[in-house]
Amino acid sequence: MKPDILAANGSSTSPFNRSAQRDLKRIAILSQAARLFNYKGSRATTLHDVAKSLGLTKTSLYYYVKNKEDLIYQCYIAALELHHKNLDEIEKQHAGALERASSYFLQHFENWLAAQEDRAPHVAALLEIAALKGDYRKHVESSYIRLFKRLREYIRQGIAEGCIRDCEPTSTTRAILGSVEWTFSWLHSIPREKVRTNANEALDIITNGICAGNAPHSPAKVFHENKESVYPQDFSREEKNRLKQQAFFRTGTRFFNTQGFTGTSLDEIAEHLHVSKGAFYYQIKNKEDLLFHCYNLSLDIIEEIHAQSPQFAGTGLQKAEMTCLRIFYIQNSDEGPLIRYNTITALPMKRRRQILKRTDKNNENFGAFLNEGITDGSIRPINTLIAQHLITGARNAAMDIKRWRKVDNIDDAAIDYFDVFFNGLAPRKKI
Repeated sequence: MKPDILAANGSSTSPFNRSAQRDLKRIAILSQAARLFNYKGSRATTLHDVAKSLGLTKTSLYYYVKNKEDLIYQCYIAALELHHKNLDEIEKQHAGALERASSYFLQHFENWLAAQEDRAPHVAALLEIAALKGDYRKHVESSYIRLFKRLREYIRQGIAEGCIRDCEPTSTTRAILGSVEWTFSWLHSIPREKVRTNANEALDIITNGICAGNAPHSPAKVFHENKESVYPQDFSREEKNRLKQQAFFRTGTRFFNTQGFTGTSLDEIAEHLHVSKGAFYYQIKNKEDLLFHCYNLSLDIIEEIHAQSPQFAGTGLQKAEMTCLRIFYIQNSDEGPLIRYNTITALPMKRRRQILKRTDKNNENFGAFLNEGITDGSIRPINTLIAQHLITGARNAAMDIKRWRKVDNIDDAAIDYFDVFFNGLAPRKKI
């Protein structure tokens, strides 16, 4: 016998090591599935798509996954296991809470870049957790909550150590996670050679905030438009239909936000609204059509807020802040909610592009407030494109804040939530 040959045959890279080869193939399947889910969406991606892109038969794919839901579940668990592993390594390398939080933030950018450069597997964006059922959803949510608590503990430790400002830990953690989870939607538009530079610019915003000067920013009083519920007795049929449609769209938004696209049932929405299925389908063609209208309604609301903010604020910083606080209010009050972009990949590409084009325009309008703030001196020199991406991601994650913390006053909760972007994590010196 030759020990060196036996050792090689038993190594993890040996073609004779069936267990290792199976693990490598499983990693490749999950990586490719994650890439397709992030780009096309889980609804538009089939098992055949995944198998074909890897040169496998669909039958061979069933050796690794039971069905598409099982594949989504495995992708999400793999992503969460990676995030926990990253935290394990970070905790070995860094003792300080701020360094740990900062390292985890940067790791998201590095994970994305490594996948693009074929140095590591693709990581699934956790978009459709709400669509998972039974134990699948339970296990994924449990791992995500554990991740959230680990990050929140860094914030709490940092406050105790004095290296992090006195802030509301739960809201701050949720806002930061919302920002980094949103990176999948915009990093592809940045040249790879600039990703690390942009990551450090993003970390600078999270660490030091966007406000100019050393003094902590004092939040402004939030303006809310006075909308009285007045229903005239003689309004037209067109107005009746408009009000009905808005009711359908708002209710649909709630269902999509909490149950995902796959888990949402049009019949269930009709039952919730106490209307017949016939009346409901008279207004809505199908589920995809409803989702498209839900996005457009939310964009209409955000565009109105952008248009009104200059009327009630002076500096660019105040306009940006007013926009954030009012959107947060809509998201978490009876006037909302707004649609979560976790379902965007459920739309076909043509409609998705229409929504994203309007979304980009809204983001540009918000970015104009940031640029105005730099000009008037209320905002320090920053990369405004990165700032608007970070804040957009946080806004998208803001609508489920009541699941994470008690909210007695929505405006106060909004101030807590966006505080990290205006003042940063690091202590600010009072003048």
